[in-house]
Parts: sequence; C-alpha cells; structure tokens
Amino acid sequence: MTPLQSLLDEYGESHRNSTNKAIHWLCVPVIVWTVVALLWSLPVPWPAIDSPVPLNWATLALLLAQFYYFRLSPSLGLGLLGYNLLMIWLAVLVDTHASWPLWAVALVLFVLAWIGQFIGHMIEGKKPSFLRDLQFLLIGPAWLMSFLYQRLGLRY
Repeated sequence: MTPLQSLLDEYGESHRNSTNKAIHWLCVPVIVWTVVALLWSLPVPWPAIDSPVPLNWATLALLLAQFYYFRLSPSLGLGLLGYNLLMIWLAVLVDTHASWPLWAVALVLFVLAWIGQFIGHMIEGKKPSFLRDLQFLLIGPAWLMSFLYQRLGLRY
C-alpha cells in the first residue's frame, strides 16, 4: 500500500458517516479557502512583484502544500494544484468585490466551517484526524480529491 493510500484510509476511518462526509464536502473546501484568504490578507515584508500571481504568505503556503501533494502523488498533486489555483482566484475575487475586507469574510466563514466540522464529528462519534497528526489538515482536501478522481476513473 502506498503512503498516500495509507493516509487516505486512516483519514477515512473517522469519516464514514454519510452526514459527516456531506459536511466535510462543504466545510473542507471552505476552510481551505479561508486559510488562503487569511494568509492573502497578511502584509508581507518584501516589495510587491508585478506578476500574475503575487508572492505573498498564501502563495508561499500553497507552494509548500503543493510540494507535499506532489511528493505523495504526482497525479493527485496536479488535481490539487488546480484546486489551489481556484482558491487563489476566489480570494482575489472576494478581495476585489466584497463589501467586507477579505480577512473579515474569511474569519467568519472559518469559524462557521469549523463549527460544521466538529458537528460532523460529533455525529460520527469520532475525533477529527488532525488531533492525532497535523498532516491530516492537508489530507482532507486530498481525500475529497481522491473521490473525484475515482468518480472520473482517474488514478491517483
């Protein structure tokens, strides 16, 4: 069994209840987006670089996450790269068009999504996986992406 499959299986052990799974399908992407948005909102100590994707805390964190994902699985890493680029695009969109500051929108959604996650785990009757190992905070999105890959008949 690959290290990726072991991690996905271990993560799945505390995500068997259909209600908890449904909550995760909503809350995990929201949490990922809120973390990206909150990091995007933090000032950086270096001058701005004129590029399509600016160098800031969010892009640095996502770059590190991508190294992790590509190390686990190049195929799944590619899907998560697309997902993470979508998270950046949504952060820019909200930052540009929302009436609230980006950090405020992200903070409210972050709290609500984590409340949802803990409700899901109360229904499941099992603790969240990240309480055993923090790397499971990165496995959540990979776990969801693995289901999309299976549905599309793609290998991960």
